[in-house]
Amino acid sequence: MANILVIAAHPDDEALGAGGAMALHCARKDKVSVAILGTGIASRKEKGADISSELSALRAQSRSALARLGVKDVQFLDFPDNSFDSVPLLEITKAVERIVSEKKPELLYTHHWGDLNIDHRRTFEAMMTACRPVGGCSVKKILCFETLSSTEWNAPSSGTAFLPNCFVDISSVMQKKLDCLSEYKGEMRPFPHPRSPEAVSALARLRGSTIGAESAEAFEVAREIL
Repeated sequence: MANILVIAAHPDDEALGAGGAMALHCARKDKVSVAILGTGIASRKEKGADISSELSALRAQSRSALARLGVKDVQFLDFPDNSFDSVPLLEITKAVERIVSEKKPELLYTHHWGDLNIDHRRTFEAMMTACRPVGGCSVKKILCFETLSSTEWNAPSSGTAFLPNCFVDISSVMQKKLDCLSEYKGEMRPFPHPRSPEAVSALARLRGSTIGAESAEAFEVAREIL
């Protein structure tokens, strides 16, 4: 049994990027933990507005969504939505360090460094600092996932392009991933928006065709220690 940690900036990012992989880990009896760093809602409200009820509802959706995959261990932090750059990076890094120290994962999934969304990029930066290979850090492999409506929307360059070199066949759990995302009623959108069931399925089929499978999730390896 392996310890797996998924670190995401907002509720639904974790399911979009690694929902299938999480379902497979749970089926194998791995210990899967999820940490969602940001509120995922405040930027949609006027400054100073009370978001407590919406935040509670979104977190309930997140727990229900992850339960569909078999994940029971999820924690939420309160970094400001779409404003991670307003928080000292050290503060986010220390929060991630505490989580990594507590969960002791061997494998960690998180955002890609080239995503358009600033919160995604800051999450990656904090994670890489928190997981530097010193002091007996447990993390041996870091996989960056793609997040529809962020990864593909940035201007392509050598510094931002998502270049997958690791694939997970999720054909057997694709429906679980879609069921999970269906719980995020306020986050999913009608097609042709990227965060639609049709687009999620299309991307999975494209990634699957790359490896001769019906459906797959793609990742870029940020670090692997053998």
